[in-house]
Amino acid sequence: MARIPPQERDIHTPQSSFFPDLLRRAQNPDGGWGYRQGLQSTTEPTAWSILALLAHEGPPDKVISSACDWLRRTQTDEGAWPTSSGKDPGCWVTALACLAMAIAAEGPEGAVSRGTKWLCSTWPAEGNLLWRLRQLRQEKSEIFVHQDHSLRGWGWTPNTASWVEPTAYVMIMLQNLPPQLRPPEASRRLQLAERMLYDRACRGGGWNAGNPLVYGVPGVPRIGPTAWALLALRQHPEHSAVLEGLGWLEEHYQNPRSPASLALTQLCLKVFSRPTRPIEDALCDFYGGSEFLRSTPVVAWASLALGELPRWLGPSSPEKGVI
Repeated sequence: MARIPPQERDIHTPQSSFFPDLLRRAQNPDGGWGYRQGLQSTTEPTAWSILALLAHEGPPDKVISSACDWLRRTQTDEGAWPTSSGKDPGCWVTALACLAMAIAAEGPEGAVSRGTKWLCSTWPAEGNLLWRLRQLRQEKSEIFVHQDHSLRGWGWTPNTASWVEPTAYVMIMLQNLPPQLRPPEASRRLQLAERMLYDRACRGGGWNAGNPLVYGVPGVPRIGPTAWALLALRQHPEHSAVLEGLGWLEEHYQNPRSPASLALTQLCLKVFSRPTRPIEDALCDFYGGSEFLRSTPVVAWASLALGELPRWLGPSSPEKGVI
């Protein structure tokens, strides 16, 4: 991301606009964003930048329109998005691209519909009949990962295992679509994914990448997966797994080790109306020390954490989408 000395920042950029301004400066001429300024445009940073700028500045402008055009150009024939243009196969970033374009109201009947159909027709490898038969034939001592494999969400790539973060991204995206844009399989997939997240919660609260117990050893929760799982489950604030996850997140709120952890924790606690604290100075200190390693997604998360809650993290219901 662009380097802006603190003294210049105070003169030219309002504090509330610092991170959105960084995003605008980092947009590539083709309309997308790279993981760092100057790198090739890719789907994830482009989607996060769209969502952050829309939350901060309101209705789409030329920056958002050109970014959505880039997303439309890079969608595969089957409706998915790859991690970067020209690569196969489509993968987890499809959920982020669909969410960004739906919130921007850019082509929801076309690109978003094709993307959601691809997501709802793509299943992870575990949980199918052969997988479950193999599990039944194994002795208990041979089972390394103890979880209910019939509960499936989404993986990072097709035909692999379900993981917490890609599952949470798809859930949040589908929760924000009006019924007419949801594929017929969406309700069933959402129910399975919700149960999968509860099944994969770590003992004592929180989530790691997706394995709460391996070789008999409890998994260690991480802030990123915990925050995204909680945001996907925000419609169930009284569920025991949600309450335990929030408790674990609050314990680790005071001493975050990275700007990403701090931003995602702040965003999550705000969604659940839990007490928060001013973090703008702390984020600027992180930025002054490392420039967030010039990471576009982290700058977007910082912008989201400091602004008003984005509407895609508000309450939703099967009858009411955000579009």
